[in-house]
Amino acid sequence: MLTPNIDLRNKTVLVTGAAGFIGSNLVTELMGTVEGIKIVGIDNMNDYYDVSIKEYRLEQIEKKAKSRSVEWVFVKGNIADRELIDKLFEENEFSVVVNLAAQAGVRYSITNPDVYIESNIIGFYNILEACRYHPVEHLVYASSSSVYGSNKKIPYSTDDKVDNPVSLYAATKKSNELMAHAYSKLYNIPSTGLRFFTVYGPAGRPDMAYFGFTNKLIKGQTIEIFNYGNCKRDFTYVDDIVTGVKHVMQNAPEKVTGEDGLPLPPYRVYNIGNNSPENLLDFVQILQEELIRAKVLPEDYDFEAHKKLVPMQAGDVPVTYADTSALERDFGFKPSTTLREGLRRFAEWYHDFYQSK
Repeated sequence: MLTPNIDLRNKTVLVTGAAGFIGSNLVTELMGTVEGIKIVGIDNMNDYYDVSIKEYRLEQIEKKAKSRSVEWVFVKGNIADRELIDKLFEENEFSVVVNLAAQAGVRYSITNPDVYIESNIIGFYNILEACRYHPVEHLVYASSSSVYGSNKKIPYSTDDKVDNPVSLYAATKKSNELMAHAYSKLYNIPSTGLRFFTVYGPAGRPDMAYFGFTNKLIKGQTIEIFNYGNCKRDFTYVDDIVTGVKHVMQNAPEKVTGEDGLPLPPYRVYNIGNNSPENLLDFVQILQEELIRAKVLPEDYDFEAHKKLVPMQAGDVPVTYADTSALERDFGFKPSTTLREGLRRFAEWYHDFYQSK
């Protein structure tokens, strides 16, 4: 077990992608549990998916900030805007930076590559440069399980080679890890990359399978289950992801000197996943049961008439499975929310957000 070496109390933290799924949940968690914290959030509020969900998340943050009397500053802007990022770092003394801003989605990267280069490469470069000139105690950034590509060995370990991405999205996330390593080595910036595995939960991303399936079923449309249902995903509930991020934030890699007298890069990478992959067909079965229970769909809904088994899509992989032993070793933490419990909370939120107005 690592001993925390960063006390977040009375510190100023930057969270990029603050209106995003993980970002907004992290902000509200920090507000609710860390005394005297000041949080600056930035998000470009793009319309990759329904902006009303991002606005809803910001409303939840505002409510929490008010109830806890937390200093919260939201900036609508793009991390690819170098001047804006430099200005934020000049005006605030950030102790910890959590970079969650990114263009997400494997399939979207095939048709819209430009935005991935802008946000995931140029944007992250701007964050690294800002941390170089305005030293921080710890830079934490989102990587992705997609860096493992079509890795045949499971579960995926951070010791595995990840040199064969199968999508541009995955390539940008691997690039982030390489860039962070270089900056850690050159400028002694403590950095930790987090490879997230299939995050889900209330107010999540509509492009994710559980959310997209629900939207289609509501409209009586057919859902497509890829690889004829022979896919497994390490679904990880958002609260578990946030708990993992919070543990990591408080544990920066130590600055140490190597035998050559030069600093060793204070750099780490962790998987955050459920360590329990679920078959896609089982996942769909649980989802439909919970949608009926939450009264999102009627009890007599004919699911079989709205399901279609189709081949694998370009850029996708058949299995994701996280080896979380390093997370357990260093923090005594392992995600524990069951798929049914997580999908139940999503279905109840979906009913409240869309159907009870």
